[in-house]
This record gives sequence, structure tokens and C-alpha cells, in this order.
Amino acid sequence: MTTTPDSVHPVRRPVSEPDSRRANREDWDAYADEYQTLHGDFLGDVGFVWGPEGLQEAEMQVLGDAASLAGRVVLDLGSGAGQCARWLRSQGAAAYGLDLSERQLQHSLRIDDHTGVVVPSVCATATQLPFGDDTFDIVFSSFGALQFVADADVMVAEVARVVRPGGTFAFSVTHPLRWSMPDDAGPEGLTIVNSYWDRTPYVEEDDAGQPRYVEHHRTIGDWVTLLAQARFCLRALHEPEWPEGLDRVWGGWGPLRGRLVPGTAIFVAALARAEAAP
Repeated sequence: MTTTPDSVHPVRRPVSEPDSRRANREDWDAYADEYQTLHGDFLGDVGFVWGPEGLQEAEMQVLGDAASLAGRVVLDLGSGAGQCARWLRSQGAAAYGLDLSERQLQHSLRIDDHTGVVVPSVCATATQLPFGDDTFDIVFSSFGALQFVADADVMVAEVARVVRPGGTFAFSVTHPLRWSMPDDAGPEGLTIVNSYWDRTPYVEEDDAGQPRYVEHHRTIGDWVTLLAQARFCLRALHEPEWPEGLDRVWGGWGPLRGRLVPGTAIFVAALARAEAAP
């Protein structure tokens, strides 16, 4: 969640997909410079971090080992400045980026020039992917688009459309348990203040009642159901523990809460192959 200015008020209320998209595009365009300044070194220009715990894909191998990544065609949903996709390209994968924010993609171009590792990217929405059927071996999102999408069923169906049968869909999101707690890395964040089952979106709206930032909550069961409805088979659910020696605070993530409850959930699923005709 972003820092809330005095003219913006946090509320919980329903928000449509078009309003979520507009609010979050404007917010990320405005926040992108600060985000890359604050977190760029932690993420790495050519680095794949799954969340604020700092766990690297090179160690976790959620998408497979280095040998299996070579030659794979991969889409990064909510790619930001392309750090994850750029790391995958360094491993021999043909990785592409997609983000809603033009400013984030401008940072991706900047890092392309700096590193010489170019990530071809497109500005688009996860609910209407501008790619043909069965295009990708892997689609993933590292704290990218998923929490900002209202129509999650449409998004997951779109991923299923562009992933080849047997392909992988992996994504990390705020652990659903955290939605019952304040977004605070300190002692206040250890208090249960909301129902885990309350799916009402978190909204920051201006004085005119227009949403300026929106996040959508789904329970673990909701995500499993969405995946199953789109013919994905869940292969793994990672709930990373907070690493020893990491004292970095990132929003509501930090060592105090991180050593007691998970802050990130990483879902890994495979698209079922079509059954052969009898």
C-alpha cells in the first residue's frame, strides 16, 4: 500500500475493474520513481526476488532450475522495471514484460540500456492480455498485477488462455492472513482488526470520492478455487519464513511480524493438458 496523503482517505468499499485499473495506473505512474529509488538496490537490476523476504528465484527454483529455464518463453505480469524478466533472460529464457504503468516501463527501458539485457515489454492489463493462445511456457507475477485486479476470474482465465498445456503459472501476493491485520511492521501490526473473510477492497479515495489506489483481497481458498476453475492444478504453496539477519522494513513487512506469521504466499500451478478424445 502506498503512503496516504492528507487529501486521500482509506476506506473499504467495492470498486469495479475499470475504476481499479484507472486508479492503480495513475498511482503507479506517480509512485514509480520513488519505488525504484527505495527498492531498486534490493531488487537488483538483473534480479528475481519473490517478495519482501528477499528470497531469490535462483535459490527457490519456483520456476525450475537453470537448465529447464533455457529456451522457455515466459511472461512477467506486473513486470515493473523488468528486474525478474531480465534475470530470466540472463538464464537463457525468452522473457517478456507486461505492466499497467507507463512510468514503470520507462524505468525498464532505462535499466535495459544500463545493463544491456533488454526485456521487450508492453503496457497492458492482465485482464486482456495482448497475446495469442498457447504462447507461453510460463506466466508469473512477483508481487505484480494480481492484487490490483478486481476481475480475478477474468485474469486467471486469460493466463490459462496464453499458457501452453502443461505450462506453469506462479505468483506471489500478500499472504491473505495479513489482510486481517493493520499494514504496520511494528507492534500495532500484530493485532487482528478485520475478518479474514471480508473481501471488501482496500481503497484510498480523494475528497470527491474517486479511488486513487485499490487492492483486492482473496483468501487462500479463493485463489485455489480460481486456479481450479481455469484448469490449473496447484503444485505448491510457499509461505516463506523471515530470514535471519534481514532487518529491512518494507511497508508492513519487517522482522517483528515476519518471524511470527507469513507475509507472502507464492502459488505454483500447472495448466492441465486437454484429455484425449475417446
